[in-house]
Amino acid sequence: MSTTTSHTPPESEGQSDGAGTGPCARPARLIQNEATTEIPVHLLFRDDPDPVKVPLRPAVVARRQGTGEQPRLRRPVPVRRRPLPEVDPGLAERPARVLPGAAGVLAGACGVTGCLATTWWAGLLPPLAAEALRLPASTGGLGPAQWAAYAGAGMLGALGFGGLARGRTGGAWVLGLFGRYRGTVRRTGLLWVNPLVPRRRVDVRLRHWRSEAMPATDPDGVALRVVVLVVWRVRDTARALLGIDDHETYLRECVEAALARVPVEHAGGARGGTTAAGDALTRLVAQETAPVGVEVFSVQPVRVDYAPEVAAAMHRRRIAALDARQRASMLSSVVDSVEDTVTRLTMRGLVELDDYERKVLVRDLTVAFCSGRSEPV
Repeated sequence: MSTTTSHTPPESEGQSDGAGTGPCARPARLIQNEATTEIPVHLLFRDDPDPVKVPLRPAVVARRQGTGEQPRLRRPVPVRRRPLPEVDPGLAERPARVLPGAAGVLAGACGVTGCLATTWWAGLLPPLAAEALRLPASTGGLGPAQWAAYAGAGMLGALGFGGLARGRTGGAWVLGLFGRYRGTVRRTGLLWVNPLVPRRRVDVRLRHWRSEAMPATDPDGVALRVVVLVVWRVRDTARALLGIDDHETYLRECVEAALARVPVEHAGGARGGTTAAGDALTRLVAQETAPVGVEVFSVQPVRVDYAPEVAAAMHRRRIAALDARQRASMLSSVVDSVEDTVTRLTMRGLVELDDYERKVLVRDLTVAFCSGRSEPV
């Protein structure tokens, strides 16, 4: 008997079939039927030093009837949300051209002075006023030149005094002319703004909004009513006022849509659940309001209640859970007390108990401790 017969099963079969041509070219035998994939025979004998690599057919994907083979689990394809539509790319906040308030006051004073001078020139100035101003009498009359001077001086005074505005901290004006955005005024103090350009005031201070009770769900799908506190401000006045119809309504609807997608933990749930929900709501709402020039800093639930249709059932469920937790805690305390009492009695040699007496003592002590714990204080 030679030493080469220790692993003869696969080699002897290959030689008996006449498929091999030498010791270096051994055919690989396969086990195959109609319900399974191909399995190389050399995988059943791990002692083979150099198995022949055999290309395998693709594994079965679908379940075959009567074989008990499980199908492959396909990974769910993530659904990509469509990005929000972009507001007009050319619509972005930029500073408007304004002048200091002193320029408007000076122009208005010049207009008033021109009107008074034209009145004296036309001879319409009262004698008492002329004497007070030490002006000589004039009898020029009211002709075309005087009317032109009146028009020019009056227009200068109207433009000078009519364009005066007071810029306040935390407020801004959005200017537009003939449907075109002209810029935003964020400066404070006395300013002169072109009175022919329409302006809309917008509050750019840090603001908070406390919502009404909005519908939401917890991680188990139970209906809730959630009141949230939103801290936000207008970052881009042009996009907030001109990009959408009403940025406050848009913010409210974004918060409501986010509550429909983010589960919120009830106040009696796990700790940190409300904080995690607030972080998710803040991130989601800030992402949706950024394109319209609204900056959201925080969206936090401040009150979480069950919906009226499930409030009674969930209240009973919570009471039952609290009662079960209290009973389990009391039972654990009683068992520890009984074990400690019996151990002390036996270790100090106060009593000698066999198995039956020990069981009776444990039972009596348990009943006594439970009765004492259940009595109202």
